Amino acid sequence: MAIEHDYFGLLESGPDGSIFWSENVELGDQSVTVDLTAPDQDDVSEAALDVAAALISSIEDIDRSARNAMVNELSDRTSEVTEYILQQQEALGDALEDTLVDISGDVHIDVIRSLQLMSMTILADEHGGADPFAVLEYALDPDATDDVLLVNLDSDGGVLSVTSAD
Repeated sequence: MAIEHDYFGLLESGPDGSIFWSENVELGDQSVTVDLTAPDQDDVSEAALDVAAALISSIEDIDRSARNAMVNELSDRTSEVTEYILQQQEALGDALEDTLVDISGDVHIDVIRSLQLMSMTILADEHGGADPFAVLEYALDPDATDDVLLVNLDSDGGVLSVTSAD
């Protein structure tokens, strides 16, 4: 069985009924992997696919919103964003400056600006639910797959939470 959508084309289900779609999307000068997944195609509505397509199309705005949410977390010394930045400072030491795209003098802001959006995973079966509909994965070093921040979004593209992969 399959679902057809204007943006995603033909989404065929696997033998277990799950669907998966993947594409690379350009964001500025970087390529972001976008995955759409659902364990059961029967749980995926046309509305969920429309919302997913809208999120992908507005990835620049979504990225800006996610980074603003990270900045808002900086006021909490125990937030996962603050912890992540402190871990990066400790791990990289003086080499941290080499990874920053802009040096303003505020290391915390500079790290958030320098994070690369690695991927966006859309959980199409979570449309309208309390669990995240999309998860953005950010990393300072694209090769350090464990050192990432995850920004969880609701179906409206609003930020639910920012967590680390730990």
